[in-house]
Amino acid sequence: MNDDERFMREALKQAERSAAEGEIPVGCVIVRDGVIISRGRDRRKKDHSVLSHAELNAVKKACKKLGDWRLEDCSMYVTLEPCQMCSGAIVQARIPRLYIGAMNPKAGCAGSVLDMMHEDRFNHRVYVTYGILESECSEILKSFFKKMRARSAAEKTAKSEKAEIVEIAAKAAKVSKPEKSEKAAGTDE
Repeated sequence: MNDDERFMREALKQAERSAAEGEIPVGCVIVRDGVIISRGRDRRKKDHSVLSHAELNAVKKACKKLGDWRLEDCSMYVTLEPCQMCSGAIVQARIPRLYIGAMNPKAGCAGSVLDMMHEDRFNHRVYVTYGILESECSEILKSFFKKMRARSAAEKTAKSEKAEIVEIAAKAAKVSKPEKSEKAAGTDE
């Protein structure tokens, strides 16, 4: 196993932690001089924040650890191609190398939807390596979303069944309730 695979496996461990917490399984590590200096995973639900993506969490920790907003001598390993927000942070932090596991054809901004890493109008460009442990990175996402869809379908079915039971119970209550007689209703004839 080479270093790129070793570091991507560490990012996958973060993705697995996210999945176990019910979060989108994306994980990330930032490496400097062959040593992991920060780890990040998606925590949007837990943190109640759209900003809590794996890459941003890892960047924030790395900047704090190094005491600088520039991460010019670092590399990032991430299991899923970064979105526009995270791609912007990678460029702004001056991270020179990015290693991506799986591509993100719906929201990826390192080559899929946009390519913010190689935008000539920016003052910094990022060298990107694609497909590190691609099948493993892709599989954890596919598995997560398959389980999520199945859970959603089961919840929808249970909700529908509950509504049907309530409706049947309401009809049964109507049928078994005797009509009030006029005398009982207070008329005197």
